[in-house]
Amino acid sequence: MAAERPASRSLAELAAFVGGELLGPADLAITGVGGLSDARPGQLSFYANVQYREAYSATQASAVLVGRGEPAAAGRALVRVDHPHLAFARVSQLFHPPRAHAAGVRPGAHVHPEAHVDPLATVMAGAVVEAGASVGPGTVLYPGAYLGEGAVVGAGCTLYPNVTVRERCTVGNRCILHSGCVVGADGFGFALDLSVPEHVKIPQVGTVRIEDDVEVGACTTIDRATTGETVIGRGTKIDNLVQVAHNVRVGPLSLLCAQVGIAGSAELGMGVVLGGQVGVAGHLRVGDLAKVGGQSGVAQPVEDGVVVSGSPAVPHGEWLRTSVLLRQLPELVREVRALKKKLAALQPKGE
Repeated sequence: MAAERPASRSLAELAAFVGGELLGPADLAITGVGGLSDARPGQLSFYANVQYREAYSATQASAVLVGRGEPAAAGRALVRVDHPHLAFARVSQLFHPPRAHAAGVRPGAHVHPEAHVDPLATVMAGAVVEAGASVGPGTVLYPGAYLGEGAVVGAGCTLYPNVTVRERCTVGNRCILHSGCVVGADGFGFALDLSVPEHVKIPQVGTVRIEDDVEVGACTTIDRATTGETVIGRGTKIDNLVQVAHNVRVGPLSLLCAQVGIAGSAELGMGVVLGGQVGVAGHLRVGDLAKVGGQSGVAQPVEDGVVVSGSPAVPHGEWLRTSVLLRQLPELVREVRALKKKLAALQPKGE
């Protein structure tokens, strides 16, 4: 059941909601939100990057959220705010509230008699809650969601279809786990016995602890610890197709983009940003507020606040200079060869 959406809100109401300065008719009715290029009359959009200046000039949106320094535009209603993208996110939540579901365990769900499901939770047909598992109030388990023995999911969470939370793993409050993600699969731990020979599996007896307000993308895997915990810090957002290995610790408010891979026992500080396809080697630390450019390979520790790029990752400015030189390399090689020929021609014959 979808949550009730407001039919419209006045522009003055929305401006007050985001703490903005209104330039336009206060009673202008706004019925929804849209991007600059696809917004229709009656909708609110936002402009925060000069790259989209042309789209801003041509938009059909009835009003636009802009920065504090943006000049008034003839014939267009504006709301000046400190951060247009953030303000747009807040307004969009007003027009697209979370779906509401009737509480209760639906026919076709399997809830073990020794599990605890709060009366205000929703467990849909095909979901499984094993012995000793716990589901908090307001949490929704979609069809195919699986909670192993002793798993704990807090209040106000959403587990979309085919999410797996393995035994003894913990998910905090207000978390979103998208379809196909796996929390608590075995870490990749083996010891080589050359006398057999064989790879001997090391039992992965630890757990995963996901703190509050975390979002985990589709088909992402967060492995359980060999011993102890794999930890995802409060407010962290993880994209699709990310691999977090055993005993990794991700600090609060970090962002992990698609196809990131973090090897075992690595540690990310607070507010770390890893671009798409970044690889982080095991047993090293990426410091607080560090940023790593897409497709980079982090093979050495990264200090707090540093921006790195490349493979192996180096300070971003150094990587930019190296990239320019690499493009010049063919010409440099030709010049060196030509110089060698000239030097050879200058050498007296017979030497």
